[in-house]
Amino acid sequence: MPEKAVDDVMESAVGAHFSGLRLEALRLSSPSAPSSPSSAKAAAAAAAVAHSNGVVYGNGVASADAAELASPSALRQPFVIGVSGGTASGKTTVCDMIIQQLHDHRVVLVNQDSFYRGLTAEESARAQDYNFDHPDAFDTEQLLECMGQLKRAQPVNVPIYDFKNHRRCSESFRKVNASDVIILEGILVFHDQRVRNLMDMKIFVDTDADIRLARRIRRDTVERGRDVSSVLEQYGRFVKPAFDDFVLPSKKYADVIIPRGGDNHVAIDLIVQHIRTKLGQHDLCKIYPNVYVVQSTFQIRGMHTLIRDRDITTPDFVFYSDRLIRLVVEHGLGHLPFTEKQIITPTGSIYMGVEFCKKLCGVSIVRSGESMENALRACCKGIKIGKILIHRVGDNGQQLIYHKLPMDIAERHVLLLDPVLGTGNSANQAIELLIRKGVPEERIIFLNLISAPEGIQCVCKRFPRLKIVTSEIDTGLSEEFRVIPGLGEYGDRYFGTDN
Repeated sequence: MPEKAVDDVMESAVGAHFSGLRLEALRLSSPSAPSSPSSAKAAAAAAAVAHSNGVVYGNGVASADAAELASPSALRQPFVIGVSGGTASGKTTVCDMIIQQLHDHRVVLVNQDSFYRGLTAEESARAQDYNFDHPDAFDTEQLLECMGQLKRAQPVNVPIYDFKNHRRCSESFRKVNASDVIILEGILVFHDQRVRNLMDMKIFVDTDADIRLARRIRRDTVERGRDVSSVLEQYGRFVKPAFDDFVLPSKKYADVIIPRGGDNHVAIDLIVQHIRTKLGQHDLCKIYPNVYVVQSTFQIRGMHTLIRDRDITTPDFVFYSDRLIRLVVEHGLGHLPFTEKQIITPTGSIYMGVEFCKKLCGVSIVRSGESMENALRACCKGIKIGKILIHRVGDNGQQLIYHKLPMDIAERHVLLLDPVLGTGNSANQAIELLIRKGVPEERIIFLNLISAPEGIQCVCKRFPRLKIVTSEIDTGLSEEFRVIPGLGEYGDRYFGTDN
């Protein structure tokens, strides 16, 4: 890969990204049956792996977990937030603040106002008598269609509504691409149960009625070209009754109620923290709490983009792999036990800190695992590192043919190193060896760059007390038991022996 291309990818991986980017992450769902030849092959592969690890039930099918986690064609849906509240309550301000704080994720805002039904010529002549705050004023079917496409990670064209002429711009649309987070904002987004069912979080912005009226007058006169008398008349005839009849009753569906709208920074900070937790938690992490995925940023995605590119040069592959490995190692070290320690700083002040356990060693699974040793040594000065070589023949029947481990390994915490977790069979043999050598299962932390769901399931079902730390969970395994989309033959690419 040319040096300029590398720079371009990394440059594009920083800064604020709110929309217009593809959703690359895939959430694994559970289709009742394979819908294509490729998904059928993947299901067969999953069944083979499940069978080899004793998770096939008496009816001859793999466990529900295996079926759910094995389909590479399944989509990971974005996190959908609904934001409702009275007119001019500060909904857009709250949405903007959430977007700003989620700057390292791709967020798109969809306004319910975009789905107003266009008025006919006759209705336009009597626009002052039209109730724009009634549920029938919106094209809910089109809203559901657009949201459904976005949840399936497909781009959509959102209509643009002309508030001065009360009709849609027939030739203009706003293209919205799939994102990590979709915020649907509007006064009546909680009214229809079908729309509510699309949401992972529902927020109601609660603001005093007098403040909302003052904001409404300012907005409609400045932005929508209306006079004060018409705004007040519309508010008394339609807006307030509609709020009492439709908007306020929908408040009961909210998961979170924000008093004072955008002025409530504490509430918005808590909401953003919750969203970050949900975004950083892969579906597998909900099933296996001992699986930890390094929180994704655009820098991490940029580096994954580079090392997964088949055209990258070996020096660049090694450079960006080392950066990712260092992050995984640091994250893994954070799971070690610690004790509090008090020290004196050069200023003579007391600092209460922590001290990690000193009984630690690394064990690399030869040969790909050896690529992670330098990062471990850079983080842990003078650390002892053992080696395990497992001869791989097909998918099953791996044979352990060599190991060299520290003599006192039973007294240490072990960081097991292998950049790719595929089927999990080799990892299981390495873990079994460590346990036979006296290492307690809960003292083993397995570090890798990418993991296949089948491999995570294989390891975690057999060793539920060890920890797995990875930087990304891939879609699944191919029929040849290769991780998809994967990295290819990692050892050959890292050590330059792939030619």
